[in-house]
Amino acid sequence: MTSFSHAILKWYDNYGRKTLPWQLEKTPYKVWLSEIMLQQTQVTTVIPYFERFMARFPTVVDLANAEQDEVLHLWTGLGYYARARNLHKTAQIIAEQYNGKFPETIEEVIALPGIGRTTAGAVLSLSLKQRHPILDGNVKRTLSRCFAIEGWPGKKSVENSMWAVAEEHTPELGVERYNQAMMDMGAMVCTRSKPKCEICPVNDLCQAKAQDRQLDFPTKKPKKDKPTKEAWFAIYYHDGEVLLEQRPQTGIWGGLYCFPEQPENTLDDLSDRYDMDVKSSQQLIAFRHTFSHYHLDITPVLITLTKKPNMVMEGTRGVWYNLSQPMTVGLAAPVQKLLDSLPYEISNGE
Repeated sequence: MTSFSHAILKWYDNYGRKTLPWQLEKTPYKVWLSEIMLQQTQVTTVIPYFERFMARFPTVVDLANAEQDEVLHLWTGLGYYARARNLHKTAQIIAEQYNGKFPETIEEVIALPGIGRTTAGAVLSLSLKQRHPILDGNVKRTLSRCFAIEGWPGKKSVENSMWAVAEEHTPELGVERYNQAMMDMGAMVCTRSKPKCEICPVNDLCQAKAQDRQLDFPTKKPKKDKPTKEAWFAIYYHDGEVLLEQRPQTGIWGGLYCFPEQPENTLDDLSDRYDMDVKSSQQLIAFRHTFSHYHLDITPVLITLTKKPNMVMEGTRGVWYNLSQPMTVGLAAPVQKLLDSLPYEISNGE
C-alpha cells in the first residue's frame, strides 16, 4: 500500500461518508443504480430519486419488468435521460441473460449499456470488494492535483496517465473503502473552486499545493461558444387537457413526452395540417434551456381549441394529458416547467 492510499484510508475511517442509502446493505444493484444517478448530479439531489426507485423497483428484475414510461417518469427532473433508458435496457439484459443476478466480472459489466470502466469498477469494488481503480470527476481532480498531472483529462493521453496513477495507488485490501474515500475527497475536501487544503490528508504529498497551483489542476477544457437553436412549442389545450407526443428513442429527450415542436414559428401550419379547430392563441414568455453542447431558446404558444380532435396526430405517439390528473410518463424538463405554470397562464387568458 502506498503512502497516498494509506493516508486516504485513514481519512475515510474518520470522516468519510458511510450512511448514504446505497451504502447500507450494499448490493451490486443498489451501487449500480446510485452510480448511474450520481453521474453529473449532486448527492443531495440523488437521494430522494434513489429512494423512490428502490421503493418501486426493489430488485433489478422489478426494474426490467417495468414500462419505460414509468422509469422515465420516476427519472423526470434528473436530466441526461439516456441514463434512464440505458438503466432500463441493462436491467432487461440482466434479467434475461443473467437470470436477474448482476454480473460479477469487469468485462461483463462494462459490456452493459451505459456502463464504462469507472462505473463498472465502482460497482464491483464497492459492493463485492474486487480490486478495480476508478476515475470519475472527483477522483481525477484529487489525483491531478496531488501528482501535478498536466493536460485536459478529456484528452486520451492525459486520461491514460491518470488511469496509470489510479491503478498504482488502488490497494488490494480495503478497496471498497478507498474508492469511496476518493469520491468523498473530491466532493468534500479537494473541491473544484475552494479546496480545503488545510484539512486534506495528503496535503504533504500534494505537488499542486507545493507549487501553489491547486486551481490549475485538472486543466480546464478548451472553451468553445455554445451554438444557439430555436424551437416553438405548440401547447394545444382543451378542457383541462393538453396534447403531448412521445419523442423518438434517439436524440434529445428520447422517449420522453413533449409538446409538438417546430424549429420556427409555423404553428399555424401545424394546426392546419392536423385539422385543429383553434379558438385562440397566446404566445407565452420565451425561455432558454441549456444542454451540454448548445442552448435551446424555446417559445411556447398556448393554443386553445374549441373541441378536441378525434384523432391524435398521425405518425406520433400522442396523448391528451390531464392537468389535474397527471399521467405516469417521463417529461422533458422544460415541458414539466410549462405544465407547472399552465394553470396560471390559462386562468389569466380566460
